[in-house]
Amino acid sequence: MLTNLDQATTMLRRMDIGKVLVPVSGNHVDAEVIRIACDLAEDSSASVYAVYVMEIERSLPLDVSLDQQTAKAEEILDHAQALARELGHEIDTGILQAREAGPAIVHEATEGRADLIVMGVGHRRRLGVFDIGDTTLHVLRDAPCHVVLYRAPAPPESGA
Repeated sequence: MLTNLDQATTMLRRMDIGKVLVPVSGNHVDAEVIRIACDLAEDSSASVYAVYVMEIERSLPLDVSLDQQTAKAEEILDHAQALARELGHEIDTGILQAREAGPAIVHEATEGRADLIVMGVGHRRRLGVFDIGDTTLHVLRDAPCHVVLYRAPAPPESGA
């Protein structure tokens, strides 16, 4: 695992990347993962595909139409496209409906023949300990390609 950004970027730029998959969720790290993906794609003339996974409750059919969730997903993907355009890069986007995000991301990477997944990790704490979450664990364990995780700096501790 490389934690030095310069070393990681140099290594990634040496890879032959044709397609970058970027799961977005509407959180504060989306802008940075889009930037990283576009930078890497530009170096290798790769395409970037940003996806939003709508997790569907098991009590509902998987192909259920959820207008409010779809509108939110489209808004997040529109924002991702706008960020990419500001960087001078056009990206494709898509909405996936699945029971769980991790398997959906891995399936999309496999079917879409992604060479790299770039995803962000927020600052979740479970029982007081930093936790990367089930989605990230699933992608790291089962992805058919390279995976880059971006974690933003920890928020300042509030001294309440």
